[in-house]
Amino acid sequence: MSAPSQAAGPPGAVESCAAGAVVARWLAPVPDRPRPGGLPSRSVTLHHFGYVRLIACAAGPLRVTRGAREAAGDTGAGGDAVALLVPRDGTVLLVQDGRGAQVAGGQLALIDLRRGFSVEQRDSARALFFRFPTHALQLPGDVLRTLTARALTPTTGVAALLAPLLRRLDESAAGIPPAVGERLGGIVTELVAALAEDVHEVCAAPDGPPRTGPQQLILTIRQYIDRHLGDPGLSAEGVARAHLISVRYLHRLFQGEGVSVGRLILRRRVEECARELARRGRVSPSISVVASRWGFRNAAHFSRAFKAVHGQSPQQWRRLAIATETAEAPMPVATGG
Repeated sequence: MSAPSQAAGPPGAVESCAAGAVVARWLAPVPDRPRPGGLPSRSVTLHHFGYVRLIACAAGPLRVTRGAREAAGDTGAGGDAVALLVPRDGTVLLVQDGRGAQVAGGQLALIDLRRGFSVEQRDSARALFFRFPTHALQLPGDVLRTLTARALTPTTGVAALLAPLLRRLDESAAGIPPAVGERLGGIVTELVAALAEDVHEVCAAPDGPPRTGPQQLILTIRQYIDRHLGDPGLSAEGVARAHLISVRYLHRLFQGEGVSVGRLILRRRVEECARELARRGRVSPSISVVASRWGFRNAAHFSRAFKAVHGQSPQQWRRLAIATETAEAPMPVATGG
C-alpha cells in the first residue's frame, strides 16, 4: 500500500512489503540500501498519536542510512525531527555523531534525524521508532549531539517509566481512539524530553568537563546570571542556551530553589540597584542611569520591581540612604582661636 501523507492523522496502521523504503519515507527522507541476498517477507506499520509517529518494523535484515550530504541537502521539514529507537527483541546497530551503539531489546536510543545516521538490524526482530517534531522536545541541537547513539537501559528514572508505556502503545495502538491517542502523544513527548534532559546531565559536555550534578549546575547558572545582569536581553531562554540545556530542564532545576529563573534575574537586578543607590548616596548617578546599568529597559518597570522587593520606591530608598549617611557622619570638631 502507498504511504500516508506527511500530515499527522488519527492512529491507524499501514502495511508494506518494502520495509526499508517505508521506514525511510516515514522516518526521514533517506534511501533504502538493502543488504545482499534479497529481502525476506516483512511488514511495517504506522500509527499516529497526534504529531507523534510510531513506526513498527517487524523485519529480517534491514539497513537504513542517511549520509551527511543528504542531511545537509534536506531543506524541508521532512527530516526536522528526533526519533527514539526501541528494539522489542534482537539487536540494532545505531551509528551517529561519531558513536556507535548496539541497542538490545528493551533498551532505548535517540536519533537526530536532521543529521547523518545509520540503523542496521541484522537479525529477525521487531523494532519501534517513535518520531517527534524537533520543536516539540525543545532540545537545542548541541544537547542532542551529546545524547545520540547511546544505548539507554531503562532500569531507573524516567526511562523506567517510559519503556513500559512505549511497549504498551505498540501492542494497543490499533484500538486507541484518536482523541486518546493525541493525549498519549503529548505524555510520551514530555517523558522523552525529560529522559533526554536526565541523560544529558550525566554526559560529558562536548567542549568541556563532565557535569558534576544539579547543584553544581545551579551554582554555575547563578554565577552566569550575576555576570550578565547588565544585559537587557538576559532571559531564561538565553541562560538555557548558554548552558546547553532546555528551558524546561532549567525550570526543573530551580524548582527547589524557591524562585523561578525570571524572578531570580529580576530580584538580583533590584538588589544591585539598591546596593549602588545606598552605597553612593549623594554622588550616585540618576535613578534611570542606575536602572539602565543593571539591565532595566525603562524607569517605570524598574520602579515597580524595586517597590515589589523593598516595599518602597527607588527615590524613597535613596533619600533614606542619604539621611542615614548624614546622621552617621562625624560632628565637626571646634578649634580654639
